[in-house]
Amino acid sequence: MSGLLSRAELLRRGAGSGAVLLASGTGLAAFATPAAADVVPDGDLAYLRLLVAAELLKADFASSALRSGKLRASGARLFRRTRSDDGAHYRRLAALMVAAGQQPATAADIDFSYPSETFRSASTIASRGFRIGTVALGAYLGALENVQTPSLRLPLAQIAANEAQQLAALAPSTGRPSVGAAFAPALPIAAVSASLDEYES
Repeated sequence: MSGLLSRAELLRRGAGSGAVLLASGTGLAAFATPAAADVVPDGDLAYLRLLVAAELLKADFASSALRSGKLRASGARLFRRTRSDDGAHYRRLAALMVAAGQQPATAADIDFSYPSETFRSASTIASRGFRIGTVALGAYLGALENVQTPSLRLPLAQIAANEAQQLAALAPSTGRPSVGAAFAPALPIAAVSASLDEYES
C-alpha cells in the first residue's frame, strides 16, 4: 500500500497492552472535550481508534456509492445524510482522542476497497451499506459495554443511536423491516477489527 498503513499495522502499533491503532491527524485541539480530565486507559483508546476507522470506512463507502451513479434520488439523499452524520461522528471521536493526548487516523491513513459486485446496483450498494452499518453499530455497543472512562459513554451512546437510525432508514432497501431485533448485538473488539479487515486494500 506504499505510504499507507495497513489496518493490521494500525492495530499492532500503540501504547501499553491495548490493541491500539496508530493514528495521525491535526487541527482538532479546538474540539477538546471534558475527556481531557480523565486518564483514558489503553483499552478505551483502542476502542476510540477502531471506531474512528469504522467511521472513515462508512464515509468512504458513502462517497463511493454516490459516485457510482447507481442510486436513485432517495438513495442518494440517504447516503448524503449518513455521510454527513458520519463526518460529525468522526469529528467527535477525533476530538475525544485529541483530548486524551492521541492523534486520530485520517482518510489518508487507510486505503479501503470493496468486493467487485458492491457498486453494481442500488440493491447491492444497500446490502453492503447495511452490512457495514451493522458492524459499526455493534462496535459502538461493544465499546459501551467495555469502556472505563465515564465521559466517553454519552457521546458513544449518542452516536450508537444515530447508527441505529441509519440502519432503520436503509433496511427497507435491503428487504428488511425498519425495526430490527429488540437487542442489537454488541461486537467484541477483535470481531470488529476482523470485519474492518475485509475492506483493507
